[in-house]
Amino acid sequence: MKTLFNRKPNPKEALRESKREMNQATRGIEKEIGALQLEEKKLVAEIKRTAKTGNEAATKILARQLVRLRQQIANLQGSRAQMRGIATHTQAMHAQSSIAVGMKGASNAMSAINKQMAPAKQAKVIQEFQKQSAQMDMTTEMMSDAIDDALDNDEAEDETEELTNQVNF
Repeated sequence: MKTLFNRKPNPKEALRESKREMNQATRGIEKEIGALQLEEKKLVAEIKRTAKTGNEAATKILARQLVRLRQQIANLQGSRAQMRGIATHTQAMHAQSSIAVGMKGASNAMSAINKQMAPAKQAKVIQEFQKQSAQMDMTTEMMSDAIDDALDNDEAEDETEELTNQVNF
C-alpha cells in the first residue's frame, strides 16, 4: 500500500498491512462458514420434515443441496487454512529478512573490529606484556629474597633444619 506521499512502505509496515488484510479475509471466510453451517442445520431439519411427509423427490433435492452445501463449507475451510498458511509464510519471510539485516550489522561490526586489531600489532603487545610480566616476577622474587635475608637470622635457619630433619626421619 502506498501512503500519503507515494513512498514505499518499509518491510515492517508492509507486513503489518498484509497481516491486517489476511486477518480480515480470514474473518470474512469464518463468518461465511458460520452462516453456511447454520444453513446446513436448517436444511437438515427441512430434510427430516420432508422425509416424514413422504415426499421422496423433495427429500432427494434437499439432500443434494445439503451435499453441495457441505462441499462449499469444506472448500471455505480449505481457503481459510490457505490464508493462515500464507500469513505464517509472510511472517517467516519477515523474520528471515530481520535475521539477514542483523547478520549484516554483526558482519560490519566484526569487520571494523578486525581492522582495529592488526594481528602483528596485537602479537607485539602480547610479547611486550610477557616481557614486562617476567621482569616483574624476577624483581618480586629478588625483593622477597632480600627481605628474607634481612629478617632471617641463624636461629630461624637452625630451627628450620631441625624441623625438616624431624619430618624426614
